Amino acid sequence: MTTLNPRRLAALALVAMSAVGACAGAGSTPSTSSGDIAISGSSTVQPISQTVAEMFNEQHPDVAIAVDGPGTGDGFKFFCAGDTDISDASRAIKDEEATLCADNGVEFVELKVAIDGMSILTSINDTTGLTCLSFADLYALVGPESEGFDNWSDGQAIATALGSTTTLPNAPLDISGPGEESGTYDYFVEQVITPFTEARGQDGGAGTRKDYNSNPNDNVIIEGIAGTDTSLGWVGYAFAQENGDKVKHFAVDGGDGACVEPTAATIASNEYPLARDLFIYVNKAKAADNEALAAYVDFYLADGTIAAANAEVGYVDLAPDALAASRAAWDAR
Repeated sequence: MTTLNPRRLAALALVAMSAVGACAGAGSTPSTSSGDIAISGSSTVQPISQTVAEMFNEQHPDVAIAVDGPGTGDGFKFFCAGDTDISDASRAIKDEEATLCADNGVEFVELKVAIDGMSILTSINDTTGLTCLSFADLYALVGPESEGFDNWSDGQAIATALGSTTTLPNAPLDISGPGEESGTYDYFVEQVITPFTEARGQDGGAGTRKDYNSNPNDNVIIEGIAGTDTSLGWVGYAFAQENGDKVKHFAVDGGDGACVEPTAATIASNEYPLARDLFIYVNKAKAADNEALAAYVDFYLADGTIAAANAEVGYVDLAPDALAASRAAWDAR
């Protein structure tokens, strides 16, 4: 027998009330469902969708929900081929991915579900002495011009040329982060790397340096960061928070001279320069044909569900108007 924790009980009560209200109106969520739902994509969004799936199964145990997290890019490949019902994404869909979906006849609805920050990390036993890194510092250490740099100080000339006032230490540089299949990688490149590559006349599509420890598994990335006292790496804020006994955050200066620590408050306000939206994409035709899928998304967006899931996995809730916009987009599908 499954034991429900108080947070889930509260969420389920709110969802039940929402469903009763819906029955009195123009539409209703089915009270029972069975079937299969396939979800793939972002490893950052995976814990939210998995938690919602577990909550949903407490009401609908006959629905089989598979959730995996190979990365946003790989998830869209499956989704746009029609192989999955929902694609979790830690960034918005790219034009070329949307084109692939269109070419394959996959129509979708984009639903924003949470806010996360990208954490820039080192080992909990850090000996660099640094507390804040600027975008210029990060480009100097991780950008395409940094190929072969194995010491923090190797990036000093580039960082200084870009206006940084940081003194990079004489310390071994061991970098761990997500690979090109990841939406977290794409977001890092878009926000931190590409503005400098374009300004410096580099290949704007070059991305990061290639010679670092990349992995699609956040657990492996965390272990890599924790394994060296002068490491550098990046994962989603919530996952970093879960591993606070192994890694610690750098504050980040997005270019205005202010070093901002990632917290739930600074991420929700977008004060933290690496705050980002998280999404799910739902195949509209599959939702029309699969009662269980439609019921799952209804449940996902119901009062209390996302708040409970985000609280459990450590993400930041959407503002009420943003959640209302996601509900409206889903209702209008």
